[in-house]
Amino acid sequence: MNLNNRGLVNYLLLPVSGIFYLLSRIRKFFYQAKLLTTYNFNVDVVVVGNITVGGSGKTPIVIALVNHFKQQGKRVGVVSRGYGGTHQQGSLLVDQNTEASISGDEPSLIATQTQVPVMVNKDRVQAVKDLIIDHNVDLIISDDGLQHYAMGRQIEIAVVDGKRRFGNGFFLPAGPLRESESRLKTVDFIINNGAEHVGEITSTLKALMFVNVATNEEQPLDFFNQNTCHAVAGIGYPQRFFDTLTQLDIKVEVHAFADHHAFAQTDLAFDDDYPILMTAKDCVKCREFATDQMWYLHVEAELSDDFLTELTNKL
Repeated sequence: MNLNNRGLVNYLLLPVSGIFYLLSRIRKFFYQAKLLTTYNFNVDVVVVGNITVGGSGKTPIVIALVNHFKQQGKRVGVVSRGYGGTHQQGSLLVDQNTEASISGDEPSLIATQTQVPVMVNKDRVQAVKDLIIDHNVDLIISDDGLQHYAMGRQIEIAVVDGKRRFGNGFFLPAGPLRESESRLKTVDFIINNGAEHVGEITSTLKALMFVNVATNEEQPLDFFNQNTCHAVAGIGYPQRFFDTLTQLDIKVEVHAFADHHAFAQTDLAFDDDYPILMTAKDCVKCREFATDQMWYLHVEAELSDDFLTELTNKL
């Protein structure tokens, strides 16, 4: 679909967006008026979410916050809806051995990179309760869930994509907005992923190394310099990953898939022996059929010490 046709479709969907907006406002009012119950817990809950769909870069920030609080001596747990996974009922404890196809790619990645208990449940309230009872955590970070008002929280962090911001400014399905931009006035922190903006905390993704998906071999960032590689990404904004590889002087043949794409071996069956480069979020879905041709780019979200200190002091 070309840009002109896409824009036309978006305008045709505006009446549906209006209904979505009204329903979301009514739902939020019910919670504010205590007509629907918000459950509060005896441990601190930090929500890292956004007001848009389509990938704003939350997961690396969640991982960075988990690792920060672990260094502070906190017993941290993470809750997630498990979007893209097949798990349906009840709570699922995710660890590095859990298949990403079951848990969803983001919970699998968080569990693998942080080694903390990650609980997947569409009912986030129950996920929090299960973490508290079964794993004795004293701090819970919710990956997404800004609009899950049944779950009480002490801190709200909204992540904004520094380049795309709020897209066309329309609500779902005509645009990317889940809530209006005014929602950002009520959160504790706004993190801008990849750019600088007044009143927002800048976070950047720092590329560290390439890691072989099959063997865990590590190589420096210049390892594929001037080489032709397949660049594979099934994330909300694949171009960010492709641009990063290009900045590393890699000649990329790009292969963009839908966010949370369930990769199969055939997706990566190319007619040559070029290295295949992917994101860490995608690689957890390829471990079962990984070959030594497949590598992922290991990145970390960089957050300022001032922000981390202020966040810690609020809890």
